[in-house]
Amino acid sequence: MSLKTLLSLAMLLALCLPVQAAERAGPPLTIVVPFAAGGPTDALGRALAAAMADSLDRKVVVRNVDGAGGTVGAERVAKAGPDGNTLLLSNIGHATSMWLYTALRYHPVDDFAPIGMVAEVPMTLVAKPGLKAATVEEFKALVRTEGNRLSIANAGVGSASYLCGLLLMDMLRTELTSVPYRGTKPAVMDVMNGHVDLLCDQTTHTLPLIRSARLKVLGVSAKARTAELPQVPTLDEAGLAGFDLTVWHGLYAPKGTPPETVAALVAGLREALASPSLTAAFASRGARPASPGDAQPDALQAQLASEVQRWGEILRKAAIYVE
Repeated sequence: MSLKTLLSLAMLLALCLPVQAAERAGPPLTIVVPFAAGGPTDALGRALAAAMADSLDRKVVVRNVDGAGGTVGAERVAKAGPDGNTLLLSNIGHATSMWLYTALRYHPVDDFAPIGMVAEVPMTLVAKPGLKAATVEEFKALVRTEGNRLSIANAGVGSASYLCGLLLMDMLRTELTSVPYRGTKPAVMDVMNGHVDLLCDQTTHTLPLIRSARLKVLGVSAKARTAELPQVPTLDEAGLAGFDLTVWHGLYAPKGTPPETVAALVAGLREALASPSLTAAFASRGARPASPGDAQPDALQAQLASEVQRWGEILRKAAIYVE
């Protein structure tokens, strides 16, 4: 290659680099995860952020704004500017917050522009290694003798683990002693160390602990067994007939975000969910990426409306509220 050609290529490269730098110099896209770092939703959020950085060709960061069952972070996004630079990644708890928290300063449905579904994750009912029950039937027998002397951890009122525990107690017709934590990580640690008996948590967090025998697994919360734990029965088939709970996650922008901005975010989400890196990251935690048909605003809006109605009936019956 001649010196003239090399100089021409160098000049062309010099001209291109400032343009690329300018394209990435804009404000980052912030995905607010309204739960503590190190938890199940946080793990999905970080995998999603990495994939969307590629699909949108911009910097994407995760910010944990936890507290009050996810409502502190959700309020932060609801009140953010509708410019497409701040999004909320939340789970099933977004649908239950309006029934649990009587003093919300935002509306979970009306104050957001849905982008699309992100993932579905089954939960596992896990126990401390020394629990004197290895199956659901043995656990039910233990409940009959121990009652509320058995304890169940959760990551705070409104969290997925809290909701799963609520369903479990309803089906057992027995009140266990609930032990709330600020986040899933400390809850898991106390169950592993034998300080609390039980926890119902997403496979995004429990899979490695089950495989290493640091937690004892009693069953899977979804209708079907999970491919990552094929030997573990569902709670439904193991003795809690009708038990069915899958944690879904959705991505939201603030209300008033322009339609063209929403459309660009939807396209970026769909491309991210199809990427091999995200698919592998989700699969390693037992999460199923949303299909293209579900990764869109209408699908998330329908899911949210359906779950608001479903959990409204359950929580009104339980008469549980938080000021």
